[in-house]
Amino acid sequence: MGSNTEPLTFPKPKFITGGCLCNAIRYRVDFPEDHDFLKSSSTCQCTQCRKQTGSLFFSCHKISPASNFQFIGDDFSSGTPPAALKIYQASKQAERAFCGNCGSFIYWKPLADSTEPGSGNKMDYLCFTVGTTDPLYLFGEGADGIEVPNEGFGLALANGGGYHVWCRNEIKGVTDESELLGKGTKGRGIRLQEE
Repeated sequence: MGSNTEPLTFPKPKFITGGCLCNAIRYRVDFPEDHDFLKSSSTCQCTQCRKQTGSLFFSCHKISPASNFQFIGDDFSSGTPPAALKIYQASKQAERAFCGNCGSFIYWKPLADSTEPGSGNKMDYLCFTVGTTDPLYLFGEGADGIEVPNEGFGLALANGGGYHVWCRNEIKGVTDESELLGKGTKGRGIRLQEE
């Protein structure tokens, strides 16, 4: 677990929107009133996430139930997913959604028949990629300071207070001491060697 035990306060959104680089895929996430923004902000350092994101770690935000994540826009009015949406399964447990046009990674989600180890409960959640959040909500670009704070909701979405998975894949001198990944004096969250 990270060493920072100070309470973290930040503005929390009721909803956010986002999409891929080419805007062929657009989405909206509605947050339940009891949504725990701190525990829902996570990272992953597994090889699959590194290869898909092209980054050293995947920064994601968990939303439950998964139905709180909805595709929006003209292409989705028919109820079918956007034509550019592609699904890839790198493992037997989950699917990864991305744009087939520009390659943007949109979300990671357990398969519909996946259950939690031990309990057998259905895993009904989705982890959306924080980096695809619209600039208005992520860092406040064009914010009015009333409905959306001038700094946006980036801290609520990517505060590092949740799980940090596949920490056994840390890169010495690079990701092994990162506070965002749960280490150092300001580190938060729970570090797991593997999921």
